[in-house]
Amino acid sequence: MIIKSMHKLFFFFLTLSLCLNAYSEGLIVQKIDFHGNKKTKTTYLQSIINCKIGERYLAGVLEGDVQRLKNIAGIGNASGRADTLGQAVHLVFTIEEVRTLLPIIAFGGIRDNVWFQIGMTDINWQGKGQFLSAHYQNNDRRHSGQFNYVVPYFRDTQWGFRTTISHWESREPLFFPEGTVNYDYDNTSFALQAIRHFDIHNRLEFGGSYFVENYAQSEFQFLENPPGPSQFRQPKWLSKIEYNQNYLNYHAFFIDGFRWLAQWQSVYNTTYSDWFNFGFFQGFYFKRFQEKGNLAMRLNLGVSTNNDSPFAPFVVDSHVNIRGVGNRIERGTAQAVLNIEYRQTVFQTNLFAGQVVAFSDMGTWRNPGGNFREMLDRENFKHFVGGGARLIYKKIYGAVLRIDYGFDLYDRNRRGLVLGLGQYF
Repeated sequence: MIIKSMHKLFFFFLTLSLCLNAYSEGLIVQKIDFHGNKKTKTTYLQSIINCKIGERYLAGVLEGDVQRLKNIAGIGNASGRADTLGQAVHLVFTIEEVRTLLPIIAFGGIRDNVWFQIGMTDINWQGKGQFLSAHYQNNDRRHSGQFNYVVPYFRDTQWGFRTTISHWESREPLFFPEGTVNYDYDNTSFALQAIRHFDIHNRLEFGGSYFVENYAQSEFQFLENPPGPSQFRQPKWLSKIEYNQNYLNYHAFFIDGFRWLAQWQSVYNTTYSDWFNFGFFQGFYFKRFQEKGNLAMRLNLGVSTNNDSPFAPFVVDSHVNIRGVGNRIERGTAQAVLNIEYRQTVFQTNLFAGQVVAFSDMGTWRNPGGNFREMLDRENFKHFVGGGARLIYKKIYGAVLRIDYGFDLYDRNRRGLVLGLGQYF
């Protein structure tokens, strides 16, 4: 008797599910409204969601569209509902925007290297998801700046573009057999790239840039008679192609999912008429735990033309990959770096949230002119662990004040404090 009753109950729910699904597939989207979007254009929001007026309304599509809206930079939260009248569906999405036109007031530092930025940025320029940024940066008491403009979707097509004008100045330690030599380095460049979207998750970028590099030996030296040229200038052309797949889902400052990109660059040096090639892979994985925890992982893999030169492209640096290690302490022509951190939210209000962080940063590099076996050598492997804190202002996109302290697992005398704005990755 019990088994027969269970069978009847199972077939009842199966029939009900099929009927509801068949009913929903017969519904037609008649109207779509957005509420709460003061800056973001309704036409831009309509281009992001899957539901379209005049098309069938499929079960489950509303939840997916709500998440698509939450993934837009500048939208702190979103919700949606479907009202039905006969075979017609009226969709209503409610948007909670956060500020995106912001001043840039950023700073960071480790021992012997303090930097700051001032400028402005908007990740939702004109309410169409465009990115506009301009800033001045002082790094090692040298002057840099950049203008960056990105139009992800040009005139409602699947094409977009990115243009960047930049001038960068820094003090670069270059490594010779006789010792470390400090160079004053500057790079002026103009770049233009095309963007092709295949869908909401996949895009291809390709383009090029022209830039000029200048090196001059700094007045601040470790050696009395430093080796290497006193100064030189190198104009270069760069071509670049990048594929990006993004399945990250945002829930305010929490992130779930994965993202990866693969990039290839070729640089032609007009002075020496030679080529330099550079390949790079970067992957991200995020997992949310019990509402307040967030695991974050980043993997960087890179390889370049293996010139025996002090100007190798991959650096070991606190700002970039290993927190606490120092400022550009080494360079290499290949790298493998894994960053892991766990972020635990300890308080949250309507305006602010606080997190404590535990992290592990590890990586290895190939010496310029060396071989891949060197990446297994102990002297080329760095592993720093540590902890930190985050103060998050929820009404501004990306407003995260960060402080981390890391130390070398194998040499406790090597340690450092790293400050910055925004999550480390």
